[in-house]
Amino acid sequence: MFKGIKKLLHWRESKPKATDSLDAELYGQLKYFRLPLLLIQIFLLIGTLGYLWLEDYSLMDAFFQTAYTFTNTGFGALKEKDFGPLAILFTSFIMFAGAGVIAFSVATVVSILNNGTLIQLIKERKMVQKIVRLKKHYVVCYHNEYTIELSKKFREAQIPFVVVDNSPNFEEEAKKHKYPYYIIGDPHTDSVIAKTHLASARGIVAFSKTSADNIALIASARLFEKEIGRRAYYIIASAYTQEDVERLKKLGANAVVSPTDLMAQRVSAMAVRPDMENLLEQFAYKKDTLLDLEEVVVPKYSWVVLKKLKDANFRSLTRVSIVGITQKDGKYITMPTGEMIIPSESKLLMIGTSEGIRETKKLIMSRNKPAKLTKLTKDK
Repeated sequence: MFKGIKKLLHWRESKPKATDSLDAELYGQLKYFRLPLLLIQIFLLIGTLGYLWLEDYSLMDAFFQTAYTFTNTGFGALKEKDFGPLAILFTSFIMFAGAGVIAFSVATVVSILNNGTLIQLIKERKMVQKIVRLKKHYVVCYHNEYTIELSKKFREAQIPFVVVDNSPNFEEEAKKHKYPYYIIGDPHTDSVIAKTHLASARGIVAFSKTSADNIALIASARLFEKEIGRRAYYIIASAYTQEDVERLKKLGANAVVSPTDLMAQRVSAMAVRPDMENLLEQFAYKKDTLLDLEEVVVPKYSWVVLKKLKDANFRSLTRVSIVGITQKDGKYITMPTGEMIIPSESKLLMIGTSEGIRETKKLIMSRNKPAKLTKLTKDK
C-alpha cells in the first residue's frame, strides 16, 4: 500500500549521499580506537569504585586518585601514606593496568596513522564535500597527457571539472598539474560515481587508452542517467582505431576523438594552407576573442521552426551569421541561403561576437516572434 502511495505521489527514495561510503570507511578505521577507549573507561570506573570502597574518599577524590594513578603522572596528592595493605595492592594493580593500556593505546594510534588510510579518507572526504557543490561540471576520467592539456583549456574557459584516475601516484600528479578537484578510484564504479557528483554533471570525458575502460564507463554512465531519470550526459571518448570509434559511437558516445586522425588533419591543413594555421585557434577555441563559433539546437517550440533563414533576420538583429545547418537526420548544409527553411531540432552553426551569439540563442529559444523583429519587418 505504501509503495503504491509513493508511486502515486511520485516520491523517490533518497539516493545515498556522496559521503556515505566514505563515512562507512572512516568508521571502519575508527573502530580500532574502541577497545583502547573502552579499557580506559573500564579501569577508571573500577579504580573509582575501588577507592570509594577501600578508603574514606569522596566521589571526586576517588576519581582523581584513579586518574593520576592510572596514567602514572603523579602520586602523593591525597592520602596515599595512610593506605592499608589492600589499598596499596589495589593501587599497584591500577598502575600496572594503566601502563599496559596506555602503551597499547599509543601503539594502536601510531599503527593507524602510519598506515595512512585514515588520513587519506579524511582528505578525500573534504574533497568530496567541495565537489558536491559543483553543477554542470565535466567528469574527466583517466589521467594522461590529454587530460593535462584539457585541464589547462578548461581552467582558461572557467569550466568546472573533476578528474578521476585509479593509479597509485595519482594524488601527486593531480597536485603537480593543479587539478582543482580529483578522486582516486575506478571511474565506472558506483562509489566513484557518487563522489564525483555525477548526478549534477553536464558530461563525461573518457580518456583511457584502453577501449574496454571507455566502454565500461559509457555503459555505466548511460545506466546511471536512466536510473536517476535525468537527461542524457554529453559523453566524449577517445579512440585509436576506426573500429573503436564506430563501436564507442554505437554504445552511446556523443563524440569520439581519434588523436591520430586529429594530428593528420592538422598537419594536412598546415601543409595545404600555412597561412590558415591558426584560424580556428583565433576565434573558435580561445576565450574572449572578437569572434566566436558556436552551435545551437533549435527546439520544437521555437518560433523560427519552418521559417526561412532570411525571415529570422539574425544578421540585422544580432550581427550573427549562420554558416551551417545540421538537420535532424545528420545531413549538413554548408553556407545556407536565405531561402533555407529552418527545420525543427536542427543545429545552427553561428559565427559572431560572444554577445551577439548570446542574443541569438535567446531569440531561438523564444516561443513567440520578437517584437523588435516585427517592427523591423514593418519598417522595411
